[in-house]
Amino acid sequence: MTAVSGNLRKMRTELGDGKPDYFLPLGDAEIPMNALLGHRFSVKYDGLINCVHCGRKTSKSFNQGYCFPCFKGLAQCDSCIVSPEKCHYFEGTCREPQWGEDHCMQDHIVYLANSSGLKVGITRHTQVPTRWIDQGAAQALPILRVANRLQSGLVETVFKDHVADKTSWQAMLKGPPAERDMHEEAERLFAECMPAIEQLQAEQGLQAIQRLSDQAAVAIEFPVLEYPVKVKSINLEKTPEFEGQLLGIKGQYLMFDIGVINMRKYGGYQLTVDHD
Repeated sequence: MTAVSGNLRKMRTELGDGKPDYFLPLGDAEIPMNALLGHRFSVKYDGLINCVHCGRKTSKSFNQGYCFPCFKGLAQCDSCIVSPEKCHYFEGTCREPQWGEDHCMQDHIVYLANSSGLKVGITRHTQVPTRWIDQGAAQALPILRVANRLQSGLVETVFKDHVADKTSWQAMLKGPPAERDMHEEAERLFAECMPAIEQLQAEQGLQAIQRLSDQAAVAIEFPVLEYPVKVKSINLEKTPEFEGQLLGIKGQYLMFDIGVINMRKYGGYQLTVDHD
C-alpha cells in the first residue's frame, strides 16, 4: 500500500480523446486516479480542516472548503455564484470588484449537457470542458457565447422554463444517460426560447449574446468499470475511515463497491489515502 496525506482539493481533470484523466490533489502530492481502477483504496479523515482560500484551521467547512469568514467575505462564495442572474457587479456592490472583473466580466458559454438527462448550464469560456466533466456530462454542446456572467444567468433563466438546469447526482451515478441528438435538442429549445432571447439581445446588445451555430457536440466517456445498482453516499463526518475497491470516477465522485463519495464536498479536509 502507498500512503499519501494532505489537504484535499477538488480533482483535476484532463480530457484526452473523449476520456477524462483524473488526478487527486492531496497537499503537495497529486495521485493519478485512472490507474487505480479495480484496486483497493482506503480513505481516512484525520480530523483537521483548513480553509481552501486562507489556510486557517476551521472546525466546519462552508461551501465546499471555506472557513466562515471567507464564506461571508469572498465574492466567490456569494449567492450570485449559484444564481448568476443575481450578479450585482454593475450595481457596485460586488464583494471583491477585482475578482468580479477577472471572473464574472469575462465571456461565458451557455451550453446544453446530457448528464442525468438534458440540462442547460453556464460556465466561463476558460472552464470548457472542465465544467462538463465535473458535472458528469456524457454529452455537451455550447449554444451561446455571452459577454459576462450576469447575461449568462439571464439567458439560462430563459431556458430553465423549458429544460432542467440541475443534475440528479444519484441518476448520474447509476449509469450513462440515453444518448441524445444535441443539435436537434438545441434547435427545439431555440424555437421555444428565441422571442425571449431576442428581447435580451435588444436590452443587452446584439453582440453581447451570440448564438454558436457551428459547434460540435462533445462526447465524454468516464472511467467506470461498474456502476452501482444502489447509490449509497459515504459521509466522512459519519464515516471518517473506509476502504473499498475503486470501481469508477464520474463528475467529482469516486465510486466504490461500498458506496460513492463526492470528493469536492471535502475540500480542505486533511486526508490520508492508501492504495495498492
